[in-house]
Amino acid sequence: MPPDTFNAVLDEWLVQLRAAGEVTEGTIDFYDQSSQVARKAWGGLSPRGLKPLHVQAILNGLADKPGAANNFLSTMRSFSKWARLNEHIEVNLTEGLTPRKTRSGHKPWNPTQIDVAKSKLKGVVRRGVILYLYTGMRGSDAVRVGPQHIDEGGFDLTTQKKGRDIYCPILPELEEEMRTWDMVAPGPFLKQEEGRAAGKPYTRKLFSKHFAEQRDQIPELAGVTLHGLRCTAVIRLRRAGLSIGQIGDIVGMSMATIERYCRFVDRKASGKAALAALKKAEGKAPTVKRRKSAKQKSSQINEVGPER
Repeated sequence: MPPDTFNAVLDEWLVQLRAAGEVTEGTIDFYDQSSQVARKAWGGLSPRGLKPLHVQAILNGLADKPGAANNFLSTMRSFSKWARLNEHIEVNLTEGLTPRKTRSGHKPWNPTQIDVAKSKLKGVVRRGVILYLYTGMRGSDAVRVGPQHIDEGGFDLTTQKKGRDIYCPILPELEEEMRTWDMVAPGPFLKQEEGRAAGKPYTRKLFSKHFAEQRDQIPELAGVTLHGLRCTAVIRLRRAGLSIGQIGDIVGMSMATIERYCRFVDRKASGKAALAALKKAEGKAPTVKRRKSAKQKSSQINEVGPER
């Protein structure tokens, strides 16, 4: 018999996700954290009585936090699919519900922020930022990649989140940085540097924490995120002339997400190209000379006088 409470069903879902190994621990933590508001609201109730209107009520309560609202909706969508399949609920809890519009997402870094990061970040945190910037990898992949993934001038690996095979070329800027890295020791490039954990691999979450500690001491980097570097990398590849399909093969990102990241860049580039084409066309346009009428010719002769 299925459990009697929402909390019990939610716990069973998270346990099965971990056992299946099809999603990362980071994703499971995300589901657990974003579902806390539901635990408070429905924890001791039977899940069978839940309907989309109850999910909508919580979304309404998060009206001033569109990011948190969307995270909750995403979690409920995944949970609802599993719970309905396993007969814990009778209806799709997110049917008819749409994400909230957010003011901004992860913003790409500008050139000044990149230069400041290169000059002021220290140690393995700086190395990680360089790796994020020139590969466009997700954090869960950046903390895993190491010398063992290098194959003919690029990183050949399977993404942890989506299980997608990617081949990320090592750009000249990254190759120059890697000259000082340990290319012999096994394991990832990003390893902890201090205390008892020195030499141990990072988790995505721990590396993000150590990055934030250094970032918060540098005013020029206020508000930047590691995921913003993924957006920055995608935009750089697009500006270099790569197609959306090629970028997807490099960073393991869906075409829809690439298009969303590059929408402003593509519009700007398209507008500039159109302006250049118009100017070029105007420059080559032949000068059209109108014939003078007999009256105009006669008037001109009277003004200058007869030839002598």
